Amino acid sequence: MIRLSRPGEGHRIIEIWRNAVDATHDFLTPEDRLALDELVCGFLPEVTLWLAVDADDRPLAFMLIDDGHMEALFVDPAHHGQGIGAMLVRHGLTLHPGMTTDVNEQNDQAVGFYERMGFKRTGRSPLDGQGKPYPLIHLAYSAS
Repeated sequence: MIRLSRPGEGHRIIEIWRNAVDATHDFLTPEDRLALDELVCGFLPEVTLWLAVDADDRPLAFMLIDDGHMEALFVDPAHHGQGIGAMLVRHGLTLHPGMTTDVNEQNDQAVGFYERMGFKRTGRSPLDGQGKPYPLIHLAYSAS
């Protein structure tokens, strides 16, 4: 099931984020990983997210969309490969048919995932949103 996040779920959301980043972002330096953790812990629990939850209403994944741009999609690694991320993306596309996103170029698995979902490359930036040398691939959904 997909639903909006609720107050008090911040701890679980941060847990999903940390587990997913540790499983998929091995290209980050330890210092950059720590700096990201501090940044994310400062805002993520406070924003409204779309959550994929299990039958017991426990969050398994989350998606953050801001004005048609998917800022974040993270799935607990214990649930990778089960279609949860794809389900969240499809939900996002029903709300924002021309949704865009950015993905770290070094995260080959994520790049492939978005391309399989129908996203097309629209550009590239040599730095990430924090100005670090982690290139981003810009993507936009294309129904064709």
